[in-house]
Amino acid sequence: MASTAVSRHVVAVPYPGRGHINPMLAACRLLAAADGELTVTVVVTEEWHGLLASAGVPATLPPAGRVRLATIPNVIPSEHGRGADPAGFFEAVDAKMGVAVEQLLDRLERRPDAIVADTYLAWGVPAGAARGIPVCSLWTMAATFFWALYNIHLWPPVDDREGEQDLSRKSLEQYVPGCSSVRLSDVKIFRSWERSMKLTTEAFVNVRKAQCVLFTSFYELEPCAMDRITQAVPFPVYPVGPSISDMPLDGGAGKIDDEEHRAWLDAQPERSVLYVSFGSVVSMWPSQLEEVAVALRDSAVRFFWVARDSASAGDLRRIAGGNGLVVPWCDQLGVLCHRSVGGFLSHCGWNSLLEAVFAGVPLLALPVVWDQVVDARVVADEWRIGVNLSEQRREEDDGGGVVVGRDAIRAAAARLMDPDDGESREMRRRAALLREACRGAVQDGPDGGSSRRSLNGFVKDLADGRLNFQ
Repeated sequence: MASTAVSRHVVAVPYPGRGHINPMLAACRLLAAADGELTVTVVVTEEWHGLLASAGVPATLPPAGRVRLATIPNVIPSEHGRGADPAGFFEAVDAKMGVAVEQLLDRLERRPDAIVADTYLAWGVPAGAARGIPVCSLWTMAATFFWALYNIHLWPPVDDREGEQDLSRKSLEQYVPGCSSVRLSDVKIFRSWERSMKLTTEAFVNVRKAQCVLFTSFYELEPCAMDRITQAVPFPVYPVGPSISDMPLDGGAGKIDDEEHRAWLDAQPERSVLYVSFGSVVSMWPSQLEEVAVALRDSAVRFFWVARDSASAGDLRRIAGGNGLVVPWCDQLGVLCHRSVGGFLSHCGWNSLLEAVFAGVPLLALPVVWDQVVDARVVADEWRIGVNLSEQRREEDDGGGVVVGRDAIRAAAARLMDPDDGESREMRRRAALLREACRGAVQDGPDGGSSRRSLNGFVKDLADGRLNFQ
């Protein structure tokens, strides 16, 4: 008998940054795998289309056009050098990108049944509402951070004026309302960016008008935050993660394509290597990188360090000595899943944390900005699978920044990688439990894991029209 199923079309609009595009693509792959009648059009700039094509991403998308890319003009600053003027980049995304996306929506041959838009795109929900198209907001960071921002209007004021420093310090130790471990000090740097705060506040006003929210996290990882959000928001919540690029859908370990990287790791003892990476966008103070390099040299810990570019790799290799491998790039998930890796020194971006959890690797958290400080707090205080080094920022560098000193990093690295240290053994045990929960969440089958059930619930609600405007 011929199938009577009606195909559905979703337009996905990620925020134009690697940390948002990658999890959006991962979520779209999951959607296509869960619903054989669903096609997804992912909207990116022409520049990002070229970057994805050069990385071979289109070839990894589901076949037969199930997930395809569509482009808008380069109406925002280039990805190269965006860190030099983040405020200008945020402004352009807010003021110019929405117009280009709306023009694309209006010329599509097939009207979408829904739009999946990154939560930070404040214009996403209004654009769908103006066309009668339901909007599903995709949150690509921790649910805990979503809950903190959802309650941004409840944050008490913090006055840092001279003469009130003691009061400010006491205020900063208050907990963010509704968050079990996040303190106002963890969002202080976020609050200092006035324009970014305004744009984020606007986004979280509009997200209340969305038809649902998808999370790249999974329930077992953040049960308290997920429960609070589900009880408070006026729409369905679907945790469908972990949304990890190139994650095997069968939950198996990642692979390492680079022969040099694989050979070096194969030659190291089990769980003896500290993997070091600080993400693909945000830059650390040069003095902080130097402190890390000297700390690793003095700790005698084996390390595998991704330095992002060849020039930095050469400098750091010279400082850190010969006890590790410094490279400009690697297959991060594959490296984290390698048997020789026993720890991760990370900036605590959410995508990196999900990969660490998937691999079952404990962390040394060295956050820089935005949600990373909150993530580091969760790693150490809630999941208890790592050490939050940001609490030891005491030393000022020549440029006026505050860094974590080499002694603190050296001691933490040596302790984390010591197989006989009781605290480290407990972190590894808890990391292994989260790994099993992570892989179980995406398992298929008659019952399925929590994320698979949530994903199936989302595609069914979409197909049955439950997410349409009422």
